Amino acid sequence: CWAYNREYGTRYIAAMPTNLYGPGDNYDLKSSHVLPALMRKMHEAKQHGERSVTVWGTGTPRRELLLSDDMADACVFLACLPDRTFDDLFAANTLAPLINIGYGSDFTIRELAERVAALLEFNGKLVFDAGRPDGTPQKLLDTARLSALGWKPATSFDDGVRLTYADFLARYEKEIATRS
Repeated sequence: CWAYNREYGTRYIAAMPTNLYGPGDNYDLKSSHVLPALMRKMHEAKQHGERSVTVWGTGTPRRELLLSDDMADACVFLACLPDRTFDDLFAANTLAPLINIGYGSDFTIRELAERVAALLEFNGKLVFDAGRPDGTPQKLLDTARLSALGWKPATSFDDGVRLTYADFLARYEKEIATRS
């Protein structure tokens, strides 16, 4: 966007999202991200009376998560900025027109798994498999620029997980029905 803006006189900004989750997510255990995978594992463990769920890695990496609806809201917010505010984003030609969109805080994978377990009422043990990869130690965006413009996420993590879990249940029931 920066190069294009300089060459053609446009005023494009790039919105960079953090890790997203929410209704319509990918819940496949082979290809999903951490939150939908945890949901599915815990749900299936409850269904089958299992007393534990294995979580990949040590549980120490940190992840920031944002509900996809909040990401969409942030994009609309940026698109609807008053002209003067939008102009100010380009006043300092030294800053790339990049706006990070995130929640502004993160969890360890262990904290995330414990929180999801509580919300899904999974009372089993969480087993962290240190033989599996941890991935990047931390993924947290600096969202100060967006915050200074006046935007913040509308959905708490717990509420976002509840919405996503309701979506998972509806999709899971359809998946089970089509297998029968």
